[in-house]
Amino acid sequence: TGAILDALVEGGADVIELGMPFTDPMADGPSIQLANLRSLGAGTRTVDLFEIARAFRSRHPHIPLVLMGYANPMVRRGAAWFAAECRKAGVDGVICVDLPPEEDEDLGPALRASGVDLIRLATPTTDAARLPTVLEGASGFLYYVSVAGITGLQQAATENIAAAVAKLKAATSLPVVVGFGIRTPEQAADIGAVADGVALGSSIVDLVGEHGANAASPVRDYIASLRRAMDTKSRENTA
Repeated sequence: TGAILDALVEGGADVIELGMPFTDPMADGPSIQLANLRSLGAGTRTVDLFEIARAFRSRHPHIPLVLMGYANPMVRRGAAWFAAECRKAGVDGVICVDLPPEEDEDLGPALRASGVDLIRLATPTTDAARLPTVLEGASGFLYYVSVAGITGLQQAATENIAAAVAKLKAATSLPVVVGFGIRTPEQAADIGAVADGVALGSSIVDLVGEHGANAASPVRDYIASLRRAMDTKSRENTA
């Protein structure tokens, strides 16, 4: 895993998202479901994730690292313990997929007290009445889930994403990062032109599943292809 994380940085990723394995990843599609099963089958524990994060931080002191996962592993030993471990490991932010804003008390105060960002999710069904609740207590960036579904399977039209991002940015000063259903360099470039960031997971996890211990090089090349496409699009838009 450490070598794959290094490959992401070498390929040009700006922020690294490290998934926490869980038995019931309800927001994820088949690719990440299988990755959870592989990781749990290998005996991965939450403390192992913190060791990976700590080692990554020692190698890459300036690259933001975000843990993404589900509430059970985060609060099983208590929110205070989890937040303290995040701080000690150099984790910058946490995305907790199944913790709605109404249950912020279960994790949010402990993270904020430890200086760790709690990154919230907005979706196509987040309307104007709901959005202020989502944004309250959010920090780091706002993660816009571009489709009403699970990771890896569906794709949203760029024009729909552009309109959604514009509405979100009118309501918050947080950067807006778009994820779910993005795979190709062309998609990343188009969405990167209207959002502050692009999040990809399933396509990287597929490479890891295909290549196993030899995944670092294919992952590096894939990320580099995304980086080139996004940088080219950015130069074209500013020319």
